Amino acid sequence: MQFHRNNLSNEQLADFYKKLLLPRMIEEKMLVLLRQGKISKWFSGIGQEAIAVGATLALQPDEWIMPLHRNLGVFTTRNMPLHKLFMQWQGGADGYSNGRERSFHFGSKQHHICGMISHLGPQLSIADGVALAHKLKREQKLSLAFTGEGGTSEGDFHEALNVAAVWNLPVIFLVENNGYGLSTPTNEQYRCENLVDRAKGYGMEGVMIDGNNILTVYDTIKGVRDYCIQQQRPYLIECKTFRMRGHEEASGIKYVPPHLFEVWKEKDPVVNYENYLLNETVLTNESTQSIKDAIRNYIEEELAIGFAVPSIVVNTANELKDVYARQSMVDSKRSAIKLVDNSLPDKQQPATGSEMRLVNAISDGLKQSMRQHPNLILMGQDIAEYGGAFKITEGFVDMFGKERVRNTPLCESAIVGAALGLSMEGFKVMMEMQFADFVSVGFNQIVNNLAKIHYRWGQNADVVIRMPTGAGVGAGPFHSQSNEAWFVHTPGLKVVYPSTPMDAKGLLIAAFNDPNPVLYFEHKALYRSISGHVPDDYYEIEIGKAKVVQYGEDISVITYGAGVHWALEYANAHKDISLDITDLRTLLPLDYDVIKRSVQRTGKVLVLHEDTLTGGVGGEIAAWISEHCFEMMDAPVVRCASLDTPVPFNIELEKNFLAKSRLDACVQKLINY
Repeated sequence: MQFHRNNLSNEQLADFYKKLLLPRMIEEKMLVLLRQGKISKWFSGIGQEAIAVGATLALQPDEWIMPLHRNLGVFTTRNMPLHKLFMQWQGGADGYSNGRERSFHFGSKQHHICGMISHLGPQLSIADGVALAHKLKREQKLSLAFTGEGGTSEGDFHEALNVAAVWNLPVIFLVENNGYGLSTPTNEQYRCENLVDRAKGYGMEGVMIDGNNILTVYDTIKGVRDYCIQQQRPYLIECKTFRMRGHEEASGIKYVPPHLFEVWKEKDPVVNYENYLLNETVLTNESTQSIKDAIRNYIEEELAIGFAVPSIVVNTANELKDVYARQSMVDSKRSAIKLVDNSLPDKQQPATGSEMRLVNAISDGLKQSMRQHPNLILMGQDIAEYGGAFKITEGFVDMFGKERVRNTPLCESAIVGAALGLSMEGFKVMMEMQFADFVSVGFNQIVNNLAKIHYRWGQNADVVIRMPTGAGVGAGPFHSQSNEAWFVHTPGLKVVYPSTPMDAKGLLIAAFNDPNPVLYFEHKALYRSISGHVPDDYYEIEIGKAKVVQYGEDISVITYGAGVHWALEYANAHKDISLDITDLRTLLPLDYDVIKRSVQRTGKVLVLHEDTLTGGVGGEIAAWISEHCFEMMDAPVVRCASLDTPVPFNIELEKNFLAKSRLDACVQKLINY
């Protein structure tokens, strides 16, 4: 192994040794603790330390790194207190995730480290978003994301590299090729000779290096960093290395041919670097022993602090409270925003305003939010010059420029990840799903990254995802689905679904002012068929507050979206039946107080929604009413929903599919009960 010091001083070389040795000695201690039963699990990076340490040394302390579970050297080189890391690894209350996350599945904004999720690939596109933030702010910074050779098989790898190349982002993608993804060898993982060969296919440069040589890693990444920032381009680095332990300790190493351990033992990054420093008389046997003794004492001292913490005292209120970021934590200006309360039929409407269609109200809310928030970025397929599939952002490029109104490649997962990365650097982000149906290919990023990140390590995700949804336009199975129930089941998300132009504008503005991830469903069939009074002001409709559309005495109709208009149409056609209609507007969190008051007024409840019956939001509402309002009921709760089939293309089949076709039968069932 050849080491080249270049311009590094003896002091720097010795410091590199200390930083390389620290994670090795911590790991050796952790393996002892594992055998003693004092910790439950450990993912070892022994043999790979040079990559994490060298990469971190080559970056500035305020440049984000997206590590994985074999990158202890990132955390230690960023000088995170070791006793707090020990608390984290035990699941302690004083760790970085308050006992909510395991080993390295946590981050720290203070240290510019973004915590991973188990799906590995999503880290890469978060780095895209951070790099885009630096680019927009004209900062001389980049981001660096780790992945393993197994992770390069995931779609997120392709999407992240493609976006970085298309948008000319200063980001380094670092592949730790240790030969095995858990037990799967590289010959069963990919067919190219070297992973770095893929760089050319994405229009970027790449290099393969010895990942066990800390000076090579440091020098390469330092040079690549300068290139990425100067050229505003991404770069792919493949580091050849080897994992000297199992995927995690329980998995063992039987699947690895024994001779490989002998081969790679000779390439040990710590031993070889130590020998180099001894040969160059940078260190002596006495000084190396002194360093090891000092580190060993440091580990024991920090371990004593980390293991002395009391057991977690469970506090349910705190657990629920930390699912969402609080408004005051992020935006102190919110108190000045006008809050419009139109939650009751007799609430007076603002006098100044215009008659608008739903589509225009959404566009108006977007426009005003772009003016209110100079840090708001819009992203989506065809949303720039073309104006989006439904022309909601038409003309926005001329008003706000292409940096803020961004066309994206066809890669929903990467764009959701990039939105999170932008948010981590202080931007507000809107992503438009061209159709709500397409969200399935970005599902993981939404439900596992956006939704959970605040609960896991206190990082909020200031992201709004617009979801053109619903049937009634003859668009067939893949452009008509109502999939809001997928997300109502996910703690950490907020889900809104306006039915009127006034609510559409106010809820959209509220979504942008909320520091949490909001899924904003907008019904395509209502875009140009529904009009109403919309205030000219910049105003909010409160997220989480339902609206009483009209009072009634016979049946409570709990609904949202197109269901509101179906219920009103039915009420107007059947004046002999008094319907009490509630528009939920927000599906997560639900306004249970308004639901309960409606039940009190009638004693009979019909839950109406366009989504299919099984697993729909109506099932949750019906269950809650049965549990909490049973004494008020004069009949069982009835659900009126669409058929449990995909959405058919033929208009007549679609009409039969929709819940509206069964509304009269459901009402009559309740009236006659």
